[in-house]
Amino acid sequence: MFSEELEKYPWDEVTDQIYSKTANDVETALCKEHLSVDDFMALVSPAAAAYLEPMAALSRKYTQQRFGKTVQMYVPLYITNSCTNHCVYCGFQHDNPIARVILKDEEIINECKAIRKIGPFENLLIVTGENPRDAGVDYIENALRLARPYFANLSIEVMPLKSEEYYRLTKAGLNGVVCFQETYNKAHYNIYHPKGMKSKFEWRVNGFDRMGQANVHKIGMGVLIGLEEWRTDTTMMAIHLRYLQKHYWKTRYSVNFPRMRPSEGHFKPNVIMQDKELAQLIFAYRIFDHDVDISVSTRENPHFRDHIATLGATSISAGSKTEPGGYYTYPQALEQFSVNDDRTPQEVETSVKKLGYEVVWKDWDETFDR
Repeated sequence: MFSEELEKYPWDEVTDQIYSKTANDVETALCKEHLSVDDFMALVSPAAAAYLEPMAALSRKYTQQRFGKTVQMYVPLYITNSCTNHCVYCGFQHDNPIARVILKDEEIINECKAIRKIGPFENLLIVTGENPRDAGVDYIENALRLARPYFANLSIEVMPLKSEEYYRLTKAGLNGVVCFQETYNKAHYNIYHPKGMKSKFEWRVNGFDRMGQANVHKIGMGVLIGLEEWRTDTTMMAIHLRYLQKHYWKTRYSVNFPRMRPSEGHFKPNVIMQDKELAQLIFAYRIFDHDVDISVSTRENPHFRDHIATLGATSISAGSKTEPGGYYTYPQALEQFSVNDDRTPQEVETSVKKLGYEVVWKDWDETFDR
């Protein structure tokens, strides 16, 4: 399990390694075809800030080689904001005095129909709060079966499950799982996750092993930028990615590093990442792994999203609503976070095409599941 592997990489030692990198280390990494984690550290280090242009050029080159001039489009569907966790930065956290919504069958179907009207989406990400009693595996499985007639590719972002539960969901049409570790800093993890199942660090970080054991087609990883030192957190995720690729090599992978946005929790970020630093991170990941899918959500602003799609990102969301019932006419529940790009899918597609890229709405078909 990865929790045992992680013990080999003390947080402070990794941080010191990153900050000790020099311009020579960066140049050495940029000349390599295949990078080590140590090379990745050089590319996310402060020393690499002076190399953004060559990093961008290399990132664009590898992205076009592997993905062509395309950008995949997906849309999230929040089906419940009910949650038993106490994450201090999240609008859904248990102590927030908000109306809790768990969509019923008809409501989920109406949401799917409403999404189909706003754009030709085929990639759906079903998102829930973490409430195993009232919105557990049975509820998630049912939601997948309800959504399957409307979308070719179904992913979930839900509470970490058992391996046999992930396998069960693949039989209901599940193609991918997204899970945010939030931070790999075990010593500080419970500061942000004091109560609830999410407070169990090992259960969460080892959830990716359970996904791999269940032969999930695609695994999405992520850290939340704003909690801890971003260079160290994303290096830990790079170590985790390499571990998973070694042990579950038939699985595809994606990475995401959303910057913290305002929420009902009113948590003030400990770390502020500038646009240039996020671009540096995306370039570093593309140079480190030419095949990994890099996703950028509507947390980011339109200008950044449009241009990063030509330089390294391969998957973006559009028209996102982050509250249950947000696409149809149900009373609006509280959103999990405020979006930073509220353009319609058509407006996003137009912007991407102006840059010479094509939007891919569908890259999976139900026949592949057989």
